[in-house]
Amino acid sequence: MITTINPYNGSELKTYQEDTESQIEDKLKIADAAFKEWRKTDMDFRAKLIKKVGELLRQNAQTYARQMAMEMGKPISQGKAEAEKCAWLCDYYADHAPGFLKPEKFETDYHKSYVTYEPIGVVLAVMPWNYPFWQVMRFIVPALMAGNVGVLKHSSSVMGCALMLEELFREAGFPDGCLKNLTVSSDPIESVIKNPIIKAVTLTGSKPAGSAVASTAGSEIKKTVLELGGSNALVVFEDVDIDNAVDTCVDARYQNTGQSCIAGKRLLLHKEIATVFLQKLTNKVKELKSGDPLKVDTYIGVMARPDLAEELEETMHKSINMGAHLHLGGKRDGAYFEPTILTHVTRDMPAFKEETFGPLLAVTTFESDQEAIDLVNESEFGLGVSLFSEDTDRMERLSAHFDDGAVFINEKVSSHPNLPFGGTGISGYGRELSRFGIREFVNIKTVVVNLYE
Repeated sequence: MITTINPYNGSELKTYQEDTESQIEDKLKIADAAFKEWRKTDMDFRAKLIKKVGELLRQNAQTYARQMAMEMGKPISQGKAEAEKCAWLCDYYADHAPGFLKPEKFETDYHKSYVTYEPIGVVLAVMPWNYPFWQVMRFIVPALMAGNVGVLKHSSSVMGCALMLEELFREAGFPDGCLKNLTVSSDPIESVIKNPIIKAVTLTGSKPAGSAVASTAGSEIKKTVLELGGSNALVVFEDVDIDNAVDTCVDARYQNTGQSCIAGKRLLLHKEIATVFLQKLTNKVKELKSGDPLKVDTYIGVMARPDLAEELEETMHKSINMGAHLHLGGKRDGAYFEPTILTHVTRDMPAFKEETFGPLLAVTTFESDQEAIDLVNESEFGLGVSLFSEDTDRMERLSAHFDDGAVFINEKVSSHPNLPFGGTGISGYGRELSRFGIREFVNIKTVVVNLYE
């Protein structure tokens, strides 16, 4: 049995009977049958249904946001924005997927040479709780536009969101099986991956989960895309527009109660501006309203589970014991962890080295560009980095020295439908979104035509 729990008040929401082995097999067969028909549909038909999904997302955004708030504590205003972002994604791929998958001609010494992008089949998606709609949608929308279908293994804590997503596509007119939800824990996933119906796997989650999934898929010679954790740096240089950068950094760290792989977790401040920047940032963080996720003015809700808050608290205390200073916050009450700032954080501390998945910001200072580069690249993670300076030409030159998958100048790292998203190092491999994402799960087929004379 899977029981979902409201992290704000600890109440049980609903209990779900897990799928049996035979039920899992039946669902995979339904998805496989759906693929055989769905792959025959044309782009206009697919786009029409995807547009309908977008319309429904906008119409029911408040309902979906409430479910997110109840199951994982996301402030309802942020959940509504998540649903609306998913609708934007639908519009984007409905309009652009035909161009992304259009056959490409290549000049060779053959009579004719070209490449087609064809669907591969049923793709398994193993998804996390922190963005319960967006993470799924940024996989399934391009997958369906490419002619694939998806099987979803969502986080056990957001089973209600998973069922809502399945119903969303059904209501939009998609045949049963185009998005098939598995009501399961992690236990049967290895056998699901090994099932010959599954042709590839995408996972968003932790390094251990990604490693396990990739290992199993690799043993079956099945492709994977992994979007794992991050320890993004916010690097503030001496020539920064302080007020605007402070606003961006606060949003980058504390949105979604800090529970985001792309959150700015390490704040690197140039010593010349460190004191004034930190003071302004502290004042902004103090203004963030904590409370009931269902209230529209709540910015900081609760973490998704009490044990996650406990893990963050342990990381904080370990870092303090090694010499970090508790500058602000630090208190925990169940799943609630108040917005926290640690200063004097060094590269050997857990708050610097590990992924702090919650509302804790680790502050370190630097004196030179090279020191900033070294501090950013010190991390095993490589998802993204934000650079703040009024000299954007200089920042663009520096961008080549960072190992991350993305560099954002005077902006927080975020996912955008038109830009590839993914990391390096233990942040994973492969890309989602844009034309790069839709081509991850297609057969890039070479076609050659020659004539005998």
